[in-house]
Amino acid sequence: MADVKRVYTFGNKAAEGNGKMRELLGGKGANLAEMNLIGIPVPPGFTITTEVCTEYYAHGKDKVIELLRPEVERAVKHIEQLTNMRFGDKTMPLLVSVRSGARASMPGMMDTILNLGMNDVAVEAVAKRTGNPRFAWDSYRRFVQMYGDVVLGMKPQTKEDHDPFEVLIEEQKAKRGVKQDTELTTDDLKELVAAFKAAVKKQTGEDFPADPWDQLWGAVCAVFGSWMNERAILYRKLNNIPAEWGTAVSVQAMVFGNMGENSATGVAFSRDAATGENIFNGEYLINAQGEDVVAGIRTPQQITVEGSKRWAKAQNISEEERRAKYPSLEEVMPAVYKELDEIQHHLEKYFTDMQDIEFTIQDGKLWMLQCRNGKRTGAAMVKIAMDMLREGLIDEKTAVLRCEPAKLDELLHPVFDKTAIKHAEVIVKGLPASPGAATGPVVFFADDAEKVLAKTGQKAVLVRIETSPEDLKGMLDAAGILTARGGMTSHAAVVARGMGKCCVSGAGELKIDYKARTIEVNGYTIKEGDWISLNGSTGEVYLGQVATRDADLSGDFGKLMELAGKYSVLKVRANADSPKDAEQAFAFGAEGIGLCRTEHMFFEGDRIKAVREMILADDEAGRRVALAKLLPIQRGDFEGLFKVMKGYPVTVRLLDPPLHEFVPHFEKEQRELAKEMGVPFEKIAAKVEELSEVNPMLGHRGCRLGNTYPEITEMQTRAIIEAAMNVRAAGIPGHVEIMGPLVGNHKELRYQKNIIDRTADEVFAERNDKIDYMVGTMIEVPRAAVTANQIAEVAEFFSFGTNDLTQMTLGFSRDDIAKFLPVYLEKGILKNDPFQILDRNGVGQLVREAVLKGRSTRLQLKCGICGEHGGEPSSVEFCHYAGLNYVSCSPFRVPIARRAAAHAALTGK
Repeated sequence: MADVKRVYTFGNKAAEGNGKMRELLGGKGANLAEMNLIGIPVPPGFTITTEVCTEYYAHGKDKVIELLRPEVERAVKHIEQLTNMRFGDKTMPLLVSVRSGARASMPGMMDTILNLGMNDVAVEAVAKRTGNPRFAWDSYRRFVQMYGDVVLGMKPQTKEDHDPFEVLIEEQKAKRGVKQDTELTTDDLKELVAAFKAAVKKQTGEDFPADPWDQLWGAVCAVFGSWMNERAILYRKLNNIPAEWGTAVSVQAMVFGNMGENSATGVAFSRDAATGENIFNGEYLINAQGEDVVAGIRTPQQITVEGSKRWAKAQNISEEERRAKYPSLEEVMPAVYKELDEIQHHLEKYFTDMQDIEFTIQDGKLWMLQCRNGKRTGAAMVKIAMDMLREGLIDEKTAVLRCEPAKLDELLHPVFDKTAIKHAEVIVKGLPASPGAATGPVVFFADDAEKVLAKTGQKAVLVRIETSPEDLKGMLDAAGILTARGGMTSHAAVVARGMGKCCVSGAGELKIDYKARTIEVNGYTIKEGDWISLNGSTGEVYLGQVATRDADLSGDFGKLMELAGKYSVLKVRANADSPKDAEQAFAFGAEGIGLCRTEHMFFEGDRIKAVREMILADDEAGRRVALAKLLPIQRGDFEGLFKVMKGYPVTVRLLDPPLHEFVPHFEKEQRELAKEMGVPFEKIAAKVEELSEVNPMLGHRGCRLGNTYPEITEMQTRAIIEAAMNVRAAGIPGHVEIMGPLVGNHKELRYQKNIIDRTADEVFAERNDKIDYMVGTMIEVPRAAVTANQIAEVAEFFSFGTNDLTQMTLGFSRDDIAKFLPVYLEKGILKNDPFQILDRNGVGQLVREAVLKGRSTRLQLKCGICGEHGGEPSSVEFCHYAGLNYVSCSPFRVPIARRAAAHAALTGK
């Protein structure tokens, strides 16, 4: 263990690491090293590797400090040599920042500490050296506040309480009669530091640590500890980031944006992270430190003149007032802005992706603190990829790979109806932090957003003064987020964009009362539970519920889908039971219907009556009379599907669910049915009892129904074949695939195929014409998978019904798994919900085995998947690797599956 390198230094345009070492140095550490190597001004420092995070959880804090101490002490000396300062020195004290940095970006999820090394001696030395005692004490105040929060656990006691340090700051400002933190004097800040320390002593029983080395080890271990905090765990689950990756820790010499009017700090993006527009944008604060910008406590100003003008227009601020009170960095510090603009161009061209950068200006000198590929909305993701392709920065394959399949889902969400918007009542306008349309009841606390969703199924609008990382779960469960404070780079804005969640930030006119749970704004009073609507594209907030419509998916989205189709091997079909669903799927680029569930058609209008007549019939003759009523209805349904699909394959699954699903189970409904059908109630009750099963999922359903009541299969086959022939007569080709469900034995399918072929031949004889059709089966019983070579003697295609295959393979009921799934996920027994993400090692192996065995019998056997997994990106990738021909999913997941199929083909795993 002792000879492993755990610390990598950087500074003065040299580095021990580089940008390719993300797994070891994390994204932040790798990019800090790379920026040094390409000549970008970066404060010197060092990165502790992600492997140490693993050691921290394996061996504990004391052992890790013991292992790190020699390398960290050498690395601190490296910073001292480059800065001419000394860590813990009484006259030239070196102050450092301590930041997290996993290999995957996790903005706001882990912890940061600035100004570390500050104490009662250091603060006086800094004041003397800089000639700026207010700056020194402000830095000290910030350090005690951040260290107290991150390392010592100084958090609000209840959700209604505010941050204990912020309460003390507000009390001090009220006492002095000022509104801004920057208006506090040196003496005010001295009083705050003393009050902060007293609060720490009162809550923890310990004095605030004064020794810089104690501070450093406390901070490093706190950052490692934050890897397993609740919000970081949740964020990893949402973004499929493995817990075993761990986080690195980067320690850097401090540069200060709070030294006065010639200093500043900011966050910027090389392109608009919300819309994808190719415009440099961002926010800054004069005389501030980095956390001020992202925390949203002060609303920052815009970096560019153009951005500043747009912001002023959105806030109804005149150009004269904007220039006087809210000037851009481009106007205030033109030389620094010019350097920053050149650096962002350099970084974007070098990394060939949109960059999210953090910077500090210390006494007129620009320093870069971080760069990373920026988080963006789904709309921005597509636009940036296609723009960069047109600009020649990236090629077609890279453009496709840049667009995450799951984020395409955001583009499919509804937007506000244009007519409804014209009549909507605007109550306030904030910043359009993350686009989209959100409507729902107001809640003020993150856990209430979770409760509303769990209780009602309705997503709420989360309203906060500003959000913090602790609000992550509630933000996820909310329809949208509205904040009174914060700009376009605040925590709420950045996290919402990453989630694809609608967000309006910085609506400063909102007066939010957490205890009363009310909003006062422009004469309106809105209580918890009242409905509001957010327009994340304009920043407008509307009273009540505003109607929505489907999103427009043309332009760059369409071009991206063309590219996905160009590079995909796996075809994408849709699960569709009606012409309307089929039209939607076809518009999204589906190349056929992979699953038409005929039973869904039976529940519409008066059809259910004919189905119930069939069920209640005493004999086959009676059933055939009822089925004759269903025949023209089914035939018409299939004609609609074949017309929409225009020659693409349509896979029709024969009746699958048990018959008891079509009859009422409560006496009141049974009596109503008896009256409607003119039969005795007792007959209905007896039939329902006769149809009831102990375990209907494994009962009288699927091909078992068709084999015991062959007249059902006959009617459905006739409807399918006649529909295809009718459509062809109208000049539209049809591609018919008839699928027998729930086969576990090749003999079951043989019986069904005999009925299908016999019925088709009858239709052909009647019409003196014929069409081609295929007969296949759903593989959803494990026995079918392991005997696939026998089943392929009969079946011309396989379609894996992974919903039931997962239930039967794992022995988990899809309806009951929620009772134990959270525990299994927490304990690591399961990595994911197997009904959402395909179980590759169990169900996946059965799929692979069935494909290989089936094709050993029938070389050109067509294989697909039609369960819910057909639209989940990682499951689609598995289907590509398993050699399937297509996946089938719900219409709105077709674009996601198409992009995932292209990704699998391009990465070639």
